[in-house]
Amino acid sequence: MKFLRYSQHGRPAYGLLEGEQVSHLEGDIFTNWQRSGKTLPLAELELLAPVQPAAIFCIGKNYRAHAEEFGGPPPERPIVFLKAPNSLNHPQAPIVLPRPEQSVQIDYEAELAIVIGKGGKNIAEAEALAHVFGYTCANDVTARDWQKQDGQWARGKSLDGFCPLGPYIETELDVSDLKVEGRLNGVVVQSARTSELLFSIPYLVHYVSQAITLSPGSIILSGTPAGCGMARSPQLWLKPGDRFEVDIEGIGILENPVQAAG
Repeated sequence: MKFLRYSQHGRPAYGLLEGEQVSHLEGDIFTNWQRSGKTLPLAELELLAPVQPAAIFCIGKNYRAHAEEFGGPPPERPIVFLKAPNSLNHPQAPIVLPRPEQSVQIDYEAELAIVIGKGGKNIAEAEALAHVFGYTCANDVTARDWQKQDGQWARGKSLDGFCPLGPYIETELDVSDLKVEGRLNGVVVQSARTSELLFSIPYLVHYVSQAITLSPGSIILSGTPAGCGMARSPQLWLKPGDRFEVDIEGIGILENPVQAAG
């Protein structure tokens, strides 16, 4: 099932994608929802990020090749960091770059995002998937120069709109071996399979919950494949007029244009 969130008359609403139609939902999608009986054409809707996360957890260097392109060995345990809630962005909404005198090294990171449906603390790895509502696409946009200047990742990861999410949450998906692809202006720059993750989806849920109580709607970005701009070429830094797509097998395509600061 593909859940989505959309704007109707300026108000957000949840829906269920059924072919090219969206069935409007009432209630809480994580606990008790039902179809209202109203349907709308998908093509006429403005899609929003499919969830408003209570927290955005991210995992660094979770593909071996990505760790190696950063010049270091694969981590022995998950690297966990946070993106601020203001970084949330919507499908097709612009990624607005900072002013050039602030940062010019803006990078993309295509990722599979885990959406928590049932909260908990100290979740056992064997029970972790029972706490997952579904999965969606994410782009962990990053200011690499700020990341390097600060020596930690919070500011460079948390600029306004630097976490596009969507377009749908797929709830019936085996994520053990899915293709994750990032495309810049139609050219494939990142490609890997989730079977290559150093730390599996169940383990990530378990690991994060050991320290932090997970709540419904929280998301965990599972890590990005090799191919980031910082490792390949400065010419791949995001610039005005670019478009970046995150394409994950079984979910859909998250696409966002890149725009200069106003």
